[in-house]
Parts: sequence; structure tokens; C-alpha cells
Amino acid sequence: DAAMSVSSKSVKIPNLEAQGIYVTRGDIHILMDISLVLYPGEIITLVGLNGSGKSTLIKVLAGLLQPDQGRVLKPPGLRIGYCPQHAHPDSTLPMSVFGFMNLAQAAPGRSIQSVLEEVGIGGLENRQLSQLSGGEYQRMLLARAMLRQPDVLLLDEPMAGVDVAGQGDLYQLIPQLRDRYGCSVVLVSHDIHVVMAATDQVLCLNHHICCSGQPESVAVHPEFVSLFGANVAQTLAVYKHQHDHSHDLHGHTYGPGHEHGDHSHCDHDDA
Repeated sequence: DAAMSVSSKSVKIPNLEAQGIYVTRGDIHILMDISLVLYPGEIITLVGLNGSGKSTLIKVLAGLLQPDQGRVLKPPGLRIGYCPQHAHPDSTLPMSVFGFMNLAQAAPGRSIQSVLEEVGIGGLENRQLSQLSGGEYQRMLLARAMLRQPDVLLLDEPMAGVDVAGQGDLYQLIPQLRDRYGCSVVLVSHDIHVVMAATDQVLCLNHHICCSGQPESVAVHPEFVSLFGANVAQTLAVYKHQHDHSHDLHGHTYGPGHEHGDHSHCDHDDA
């Protein structure tokens, strides 16, 4: 009995599971027999060519799109935060950051100001959406998703429209939020070269799951190599984004060896 008790405590229970997902439009199969299991605190990165079904899968997981076959299992009361693909608003749209954030339902005890500060854009509450940079806008979308204090965070290409310097900081911010709140993350990445070192699993999609596993194992899988090429695969397997400083929202560097606001560029070790 004691052994059974210990064993039951060690069993990990998923907070989201997709089983046999099919999405079809006419005679085109967008998703075919997609299954995945997401555990608490886990980060899964979806990669694939344009049109491979990544965004469709994210919408199915978010409950925004019903599959033609299959199902998504989640426990009662599971909170999902969804960050859609970057779509900068029309310059004539008269809405502030605070107004946009206020459209979302906040979890008890969560404030718009505190969440904006967590993602690095505190103080921009009164800024018009049309005045935000690409990086600021993506951080605002991330803050809106985190306002619900989600158990699962679904991010559809959160680096779109963000410059290279800002991408590095955003990739570091996502696992930090995961660690702080214990949420799971499913991340769509179009930038194969900057797949996070913190990723627990990589799923390569081409309407079906070509291959899955840790980044190093996926990078040498024949189907991955056939899609992206041997050079990209080798880079993904060994990529490390290491530096001793940070970037502000304008791409200026600061930290050891850099004054805050320094305009110099950093050297990245991509060996």
C-alpha cells in the first residue's frame, strides 16, 4: 500500500491533452491526427514551415476552433492565456494600452499596472496602441494573456514584429514567467535559430507531427532535416544565446561592461 501511495504521488497529471486532432477545410487537411500532452510547468515549442498548421493547432488548444475530429482534454477551471499572432492596430484606432488591457478579465488580485511592469512596459498605460513599437505591442499582448494568471499560456509567434535585440529578451522573459507562476507554455516559433534553451519539447509540424522530442534529438531527425535543411538543423541543435547584459525596449544595451542606454551591439555566441 505504501509503495502504491508513493507511486501515485509521483504520477504527473497533464493540464492539457490533445487527442487525434483533425481540421479539414474542403479537401485540404490542415491538421491530421495531432496528439500532444502538456504537463504543468512544461514548455513545448511548435516549429514548421508557413502553412503547416501551427496557428490552427494553437487555436484548437485555446478552444477558439473546434476540430473536425478528436478532442482537447483539460481539467475543470483551467485558465488559458492566449497571445495571438502580431497584428498592429490601425493608426486611427483611438485606444490606450489601459483601455485594451481593461477588455480582458483579470484574475483576483491582479492589476493592469503590475502585469505591465512584469513584462517590462510599466508606465505605458496611457500610450495609444498606434504609438507602440513592435516589441512594446507584443509585450502588451503577453501582459494581457498573463492578466488571467493562466495555467496554460499559448503564444502564437510572439516574436513577430520584434527586432533581434528585443527577441532575445522576450525569449528569456517567457521561461521567467513560467517559473514565477508555474504555468505551462505552448509557443509557436517561426525563428528556428532562436528556439529557447528552456524548451522541454519541440514538435515539428507539417500538417501532422513529423517528429517530436528534445531540441537536440529533433534537430537530427530525417524529416526535420528534409524540411529545414542540414545547416538549420545543426544550428538548432547547438544554438546558445549567451550574453552578460540586457536590452531596453529601444535595443540599447546595459549591464556589466555597458552603461544603461549604450547603443553598442552585443556579441552573441552562436557557435
